Amino acid sequence: MGELYLFAVAGTASNKWELVYIWGQATVEARIIIFFLIIFSILAWSVMVSKAIQMRRAHKLNHFFSQEFRAQPTVLGIFDRKLEVEGCPLYAVYQAGCVNLDTRLRGPAGERNKQQVSLKHMEHVKRAMENVVAQESLKLESGLILLAIAVSGAPFIGLLGTVWGVMSTFAGIAQEGSATMAAMAPGVSAALVTTVAGLLVAIPSMFGYNWLVHNLRAFTVELDNFAQELVSRMETEFLADD
Repeated sequence: MGELYLFAVAGTASNKWELVYIWGQATVEARIIIFFLIIFSILAWSVMVSKAIQMRRAHKLNHFFSQEFRAQPTVLGIFDRKLEVEGCPLYAVYQAGCVNLDTRLRGPAGERNKQQVSLKHMEHVKRAMENVVAQESLKLESGLILLAIAVSGAPFIGLLGTVWGVMSTFAGIAQEGSATMAAMAPGVSAALVTTVAGLLVAIPSMFGYNWLVHNLRAFTVELDNFAQELVSRMETEFLADD
């Protein structure tokens, strides 16, 4: 057991020394690229974490609001109670539809004296809700472009550093006239670290992006289904018969 422990410690120390050695052999251009990729990685992780929290909160609020909405005897029940649910996409759709419908149910004096609305007015209500569905989808989608750029761009940025480093290594060897492995290995290993850095940025971003896009599509479908259900209940209660 003692020998295994010493071997593990020695291996860890060796790996740390290798990273320090490679960093010391890296060119100024490679260090700039690695630093840029580190900043890019921090931004990508911040987007993934913030979007995951945002979608989790929205999903929880949607669940509670959906239960409350279906428990109401009338479609305007929650609206008349002046209930507000900040950050809930379903509530935003519901509020937009109810505000639009309530405006058309009120007379010139501002009192809700109408019991029915025309098909034309109901189409206006429907379009108002469709606009909010699109806006809420865009809110959830904002920031994903950064992950898409990280997935597609980070490997190429890392590859640029590798090609640049290898080019510099071979140029230095050509000037010195010595093409031994000992002369080539430090420069090549330092050049390859930029590709590794690019992949370390791109791979987590790819998984995070795919997961977020899947959840975004599910949210969009949920919003569309709720808008259709809301319109159906409004038409049942308030649409005038032709």
